[in-house]
Amino acid sequence: MNTYQWKEKLVERKVRYTLDMNGQLVVVENVPARVNVETGEQLFSPDTVERLQKMIWEQSKPKRMIQVPVYEYA
Repeated sequence: MNTYQWKEKLVERKVRYTLDMNGQLVVVENVPARVNVETGEQLFSPDTVERLQKMIWEQSKPKRMIQVPVYEYA
């Protein structure tokens, strides 16, 4: 597939970005991304990546907290 065909399959969406930071799950909601409709791959602009990094490393007060179940695949 050439680059042009791949770009045609991208749509602008708001996504949930998750990160494991030192064993703690961090979730950022409503992050703008370009999403490949076939594969689900998410692409973020450099500005978005910079803002995500700043948000996470500053560890400001989150909007809300959630609990998640943890399973071990063994």
